[in-house]
Amino acid sequence: MRTRETMTISLPHEMVREVDEVRKREHRTRSELIRDALRVYFGTARALPVYAPTGRERREIEKGREEMRRGEYVTADVLFSHLGRPHRKARPGSGRTRTARRARAAPRRA
Repeated sequence: MRTRETMTISLPHEMVREVDEVRKREHRTRSELIRDALRVYFGTARALPVYAPTGRERREIEKGREEMRRGEYVTADVLFSHLGRPHRKARPGSGRTRTARRARAAPRRA
């Protein structure tokens, strides 16, 4: 009695190349690699909750996709570079806050 069955699948050329790279690096067969990948998929696919977006969320997603098609977006690099910059110019002055000025002016107790 056979304990295994043979299954034929088709994969894009690029995916086959990736499978072979990992297979060689890990000294495994294609079958071993695919079996492990399916075990992970079956284990996590059942555990992941399925979320159905609301009608409003679907409309907003489509709106975002339309904006991207028109080129109305920024890359992550641009976004992060802007997040690293201060949003407002500092007020001219000594750089101390009002609280720091009050603390400096208050008499010290011994």
